[in-house]
Amino acid sequence: MADGVWLIPSEQPMLAFAFFNETPMHDFPHHYRCVATANASQSVVQVASDGLVTLATDAPKEFGGPGDQWSPEALLIAAVADCFVLTFRAIAAPSRVIWHAIDCEATGTLERIDRTPQFTEIRLAIRISVPSDMEEERITRVLEKAEKSCLITNSLTATVHLDVEINRE
Repeated sequence: MADGVWLIPSEQPMLAFAFFNETPMHDFPHHYRCVATANASQSVVQVASDGLVTLATDAPKEFGGPGDQWSPEALLIAAVADCFVLTFRAIAAPSRVIWHAIDCEATGTLERIDRTPQFTEIRLAIRISVPSDMEEERITRVLEKAEKSCLITNSLTATVHLDVEINRE
């Protein structure tokens, strides 16, 4: 994403996760509860989950909505991008991949298959900044592992394609 967050020059390359909470992962199964609330006089739907900021959502332009709020479609594709980055971050340190910054631009294709709308393809355009001496094979291997380990894409039937741009600093 051209205007997204990218490398802050004063930042050091990342290997460890000193900024993460030290709380260990919970045992499976995990349960997530969200509530969507609407009323008949407005098109906006409020989406809430305990302890989180409430989101206003609406139908996207493609479905006749105003297109000025997050939509379920955009939230799903954002979840794919977010999950990829979080998964990469979790795998990179133990794999000894040092990196400066990563962007994941996710694009989903929604089609009608057998009269049912569904995402059929998701393209992940990854841009990663790494030190000049970082091995390309190691970086690529960890990015591919992150794609295969992402719990969001693993929960979908859409085909996922990974396009990678490695920038060296």
